[in-house]
Amino acid sequence: MTYEYVCTACAHEWEAEQSMSEPPLTTCPSCKADTAKRQVSGGTGFILRGGGWYADGYGSKKPSASESAKPTTTTSAPATTKSEPAPAKTETPTKTSTDS
Repeated sequence: MTYEYVCTACAHEWEAEQSMSEPPLTTCPSCKADTAKRQVSGGTGFILRGGGWYADGYGSKKPSASESAKPTTTTSAPATTKSEPAPAKTETPTKTSTDS
């Protein structure tokens, strides 16, 4: 990371690249006094805007020309029609004639 420093003795300002785990610098490179202070920086102003950026830092894959020409198919359940139950069969007694 790049940190900004200022010397409280001579007002010299500079930047230093350090890892986050390193302790802050204390010695001014200009006057050699141990009065250097790390400044609170506003950052670099690097902002990602627009679609396709994710927390893992990888953008979305752009579809190729052949992929974008394919029609999209959706799978949905077949439409069902509501049908009424068939009427129950009723048996009617049939007369049988007996000739004697």
